[in-house]
Amino acid sequence: MSEHVVIDPRFNGPATSGHGGYVAGLLARAVDGPAEVTLRRPPPLGVPLRLARAEDGSVALTDDSGLIGEARAAGAEPVAVPEPPELELAAKCGEASPLRSAARHPFPTCFACGCGREPGDGLRIIPGPVPGTDLVADVWTPAPDLAGADGAVTPEFVWAALDCPSGLAAMLLDGLPSMLLGRMSSWLLAPVPAGEPVVCAGWLSGHEGRKYFGGSALYSADGTLLAHSSALWIAPRT
Repeated sequence: MSEHVVIDPRFNGPATSGHGGYVAGLLARAVDGPAEVTLRRPPPLGVPLRLARAEDGSVALTDDSGLIGEARAAGAEPVAVPEPPELELAAKCGEASPLRSAARHPFPTCFACGCGREPGDGLRIIPGPVPGTDLVADVWTPAPDLAGADGAVTPEFVWAALDCPSGLAAMLLDGLPSMLLGRMSSWLLAPVPAGEPVVCAGWLSGHEGRKYFGGSALYSADGTLLAHSSALWIAPRT
């Protein structure tokens, strides 16, 4: 299988490159079942890219300069996914997030977590620390244009929603200035309905040098786990 894809400039992470979770979700759609996606370099915006599936089921995204990212079947599903904060608490944490200030946010135009994006354009998932826990959280109500004909958010946007909370957990809980996604694995367990509030939570699980490990999850208003991910983030050189 081989096809051409273009990452619309709307779906940026940093201002000049594709949002890691969204791009990972595009690759994951071509993998059977849960997927692990590794990004090798920033995905370019607005230009044709090649998406090819190999005989072993893995998928590669390339351009004329070489490999951008690759996807394959994910390993074992993580056992430990924390209980979510209540919907009202998650909303208050998001409202109080210091990253709602463009002066504090490293990527204020990010499609998923940018405070500079208008509602309905970006996802505006901007989590803040949950008191007494090692979580960050916010509430997200997916817009209708993110859903398929069945009313459920399509996979690439679920991946986008899962992306930023774990990276922002590393920033908010460990005082880092910014992070870039290196690898992400996701498990989509149940449909995420458009138009209904979803609790988005992220956490930091450890680090080795510049490599930070974390996770994120989406829950329905009643606390049902809808999707979760594990991620490797890379801190900038100091």
